Amino acid sequence: MTTADACYTIIHQSDADEEIRPETLRQRIEKGSDEIKIETMRKIIFTMLNGDPLNSLLMPVIMNVMRSRNKQLKKLVHFYLEICPKTNPDGKLKQEMILVCNALMGDLQHPNEYIRGSTLRFLCKLREAELLEPLLPSARACLEHRHAYVRKNAIFAIYTVFKHFDYLVPDAPELIHGLLLQEADMACKRNAFVMLVNCAPELAVEFLESVINQVPNFDELLQMAIVDLIRKDCRNNTANKGKYIRCIFELLNAQSHSVKYEAATTLMALTSNPAAVKAAASCYIELIVKEADNNVKLIVLGRFDELREKHEKVLDDLVMEILRVLSSPDIAVRRRAVGIALDMVSSRNVDEVVGFLKKELAKTLDQDYELNMEYRQLLIQSIHTCAIRFSEVAASVVHVLMEFLGDSNNPSAVDVIAFVREVVEKFPNLRSSILERLMETFPEMKAGKVFRGALWIVGEYCLEAQDIEDAWKHIRTGLGEIPILASEQRLLDEAQNEDSENKAPETKSSTPVKRVLADGTYATESALASSVSAQSKLDAVKAAAKPQLRALLLGGDFYLGTALASTLTKLVLRYSDISKNHRRLNSLRAEAMLILTSIIRVGQSQFVNSPIDEDSYDRIMSCLHILEKFSQDPTMKQVFLQDTKAVFGKMVQAEEKRKEEKKAKDSKDTRVQADDLITFRQFSKAKHGDEADEYELDLTRATGAGDSKDDLISKLSRVVQLTGFSDPVYAEAYVNVHQFDIMLDVLIVNQTADTLQNLAIEFATLGDLKLVERPGQHTIAPHSFHSIKANIKVSSTETGVIFGNIVYDGPTTGDSNCVVLNDIHIDIMDYINPAYCTETQFRSMWLEFEWENKVNVNTSITDLQQYLQHIMKSTNMSCLTPEAALSGDCGFLSANMYARSVFGEDALANLSIERQGDGPITGHVRIRSKTQGIALSLGDKITLAAQKVATVAA
Repeated sequence: MTTADACYTIIHQSDADEEIRPETLRQRIEKGSDEIKIETMRKIIFTMLNGDPLNSLLMPVIMNVMRSRNKQLKKLVHFYLEICPKTNPDGKLKQEMILVCNALMGDLQHPNEYIRGSTLRFLCKLREAELLEPLLPSARACLEHRHAYVRKNAIFAIYTVFKHFDYLVPDAPELIHGLLLQEADMACKRNAFVMLVNCAPELAVEFLESVINQVPNFDELLQMAIVDLIRKDCRNNTANKGKYIRCIFELLNAQSHSVKYEAATTLMALTSNPAAVKAAASCYIELIVKEADNNVKLIVLGRFDELREKHEKVLDDLVMEILRVLSSPDIAVRRRAVGIALDMVSSRNVDEVVGFLKKELAKTLDQDYELNMEYRQLLIQSIHTCAIRFSEVAASVVHVLMEFLGDSNNPSAVDVIAFVREVVEKFPNLRSSILERLMETFPEMKAGKVFRGALWIVGEYCLEAQDIEDAWKHIRTGLGEIPILASEQRLLDEAQNEDSENKAPETKSSTPVKRVLADGTYATESALASSVSAQSKLDAVKAAAKPQLRALLLGGDFYLGTALASTLTKLVLRYSDISKNHRRLNSLRAEAMLILTSIIRVGQSQFVNSPIDEDSYDRIMSCLHILEKFSQDPTMKQVFLQDTKAVFGKMVQAEEKRKEEKKAKDSKDTRVQADDLITFRQFSKAKHGDEADEYELDLTRATGAGDSKDDLISKLSRVVQLTGFSDPVYAEAYVNVHQFDIMLDVLIVNQTADTLQNLAIEFATLGDLKLVERPGQHTIAPHSFHSIKANIKVSSTETGVIFGNIVYDGPTTGDSNCVVLNDIHIDIMDYINPAYCTETQFRSMWLEFEWENKVNVNTSITDLQQYLQHIMKSTNMSCLTPEAALSGDCGFLSANMYARSVFGEDALANLSIERQGDGPITGHVRIRSKTQGIALSLGDKITLAAQKVATVAA
């Protein structure tokens, strides 16, 4: 079947089906029952779709099946006639088609309305004018049939014939227009109206003007057809624009959600009036709230977001309406709605938005929702964004969020402490109240990461002597009794003494008990030996209730111990600057050194779950040395009290700068030069490029027809040679990748002097690729060529391989030939796009993803920054590490990278490299993903890119 042929029916055939000879099929058709004939007709259709025309069965089907009264058999005959050859090689109609025409004419006059309607539908698939011409009188007569099912199919049959062979029914538009004015059935009116829209738009407009006040009462399908006409006609017929706008406004309140959606979209094509924009946006919001399908919600949210971008500030008043969408149970819908709402927040409505978000946050404490933790984290991040953008609400939300510092959900509490840290840096007037509230929540904190953030804030922003004293008191309360090791040992000794006192009487009166061992010998066991072991006492001491900070240190979190050591050191150093009380300073100094020594000693004891690591030991020891000698070296105060705080300030500024750059990049402000031409729409051509129909543009984007990359050079680079120039059949393929589809356009050239019959391409795939439709068989003349298309579906981001061969029959009977094709490798880069995520999200995914591919660096590139850019270009990944952290001349570089596939799969990468002196770059790239395929494929891309660089350098 050529690409120009229409295809209406796709039937799947299993490869396991056995082949049956034509003689057997003929016998089953002639002598079998209706059930056998049905099965045989299915087999015939399958065989014909695979390229065998079965010409010898045409007459038996006409004689034995077409006259059957079985409705299923009649439907299968229609399928058969749709695909069977109806003309001779010379292009003339076969003689057997006369019988087919008579049978179809009888069915068009059949008293059963289903048979009439089914036959009329089949006429829409015929493309032979000679076969259609004698059937038209009967088809026209069906327009007046009493049953609506027959009439609506007759309308479409006349429409299809007029569309392809207008000379057969030249009066079709007038005929259908007259029928439309008299018809009462809505389905028939809709079909007739659709025909007029496509064949005689002026008649369709005339009808619409006569019934425009009745449109809200029409059927859903007819309303959709009317909306389609208005969208097409409003661009050329401005005289009726006012009527059209009033009609569309009424359809915004229609019962059907589909009509509402199309009406709102069409309204934006008619006018940009702020009232109309708000009406369309309100309609979208109502659809999102009432529609049950989450996919529809996301699509309409996307359309609303596009409308908001085109009409900035107009829809800001609807921000509270869009927040109604948070009643949806789907977390993806909630996340999208919150993202849109944050873009609509302004100084006028920020108080309302934050108030609503705080209420939603309070609900998450007692709400029974499956993804409650994730939703709470989303709300915290949203409030964080609002507070940073609008300083006037920061004071009202920071204390509310700090109530969640003790949240058992670690990510939510971490987000809160990150928010508090940023607020303390940006709003100095809030520092005292925040520090006071932060120290009050010390006993409620549960996560080590939250404690580390809180301790850093305390160490950096406790600037007064009283604040330092208060912070010291709360830290001591969280640590419990000092020294830690001595107090834990005392508890263990007390437990052992108490246990020995309780067991002493039993021990004295106990007698040895005889036991039989596995080898049959006897042994004695005393009651003292079966008492509680020392290990169980130690476990009991470990499990005893302790303050949370102390419990985390004994649990092995010595990274928290280093943060505590740094904080205590900063507090002592700052106290030495602001206070003249040397006695109190020495007291704090000694106590801090005692705490640090205690952490090191307990880390080397049996009371911790894991011993202290070397890095934490070195860090705490360095803090001890600084506390000992800080009065002798003033640079230490500079490093601890000023440099760390300055670095954090730069990080906050860099993040704000990145957001501003991203916003400027996303905003599509059209800058008009002073000497640019002014375009008047009234004076421009009807089909001006800038006035393209949005519906058509959406369709073009969805099919990939308008991709900017489809230029000649790009197409040539995607041509793959499948066979050699010396092969009897030359083949090459143009590989067009469009999101989930791969279209192969294969050019076949017959390089022999013989006619190649039954030539077919047999494709097979490796990976997550699936061949949708098997290419048919073709006959190619000597030195001729033919184009064959194949469609392949892609289901995941993985490097796939397409392989196969060409089979054909030679000039002699039974001579079958095969040409093996070169493999087609599908590039994973067609599915991966650079993306961005926060550091918290990156770390969370890094811990969650189980597949890792570690690639050692082997390159001739000598510059670290250049190698990072090379990896980003080779893998389509974006760098998450700020430029400020990568700048400067250094012998090592570490960066995080992130990308996302069109299938929603995340790909993470960490680059760690160094260069010593004039030597080569060494290190590795670690790639993590949820699936194995994407991790391995990205690793292969990095290896291949390194080989290309080495080849160029050589």
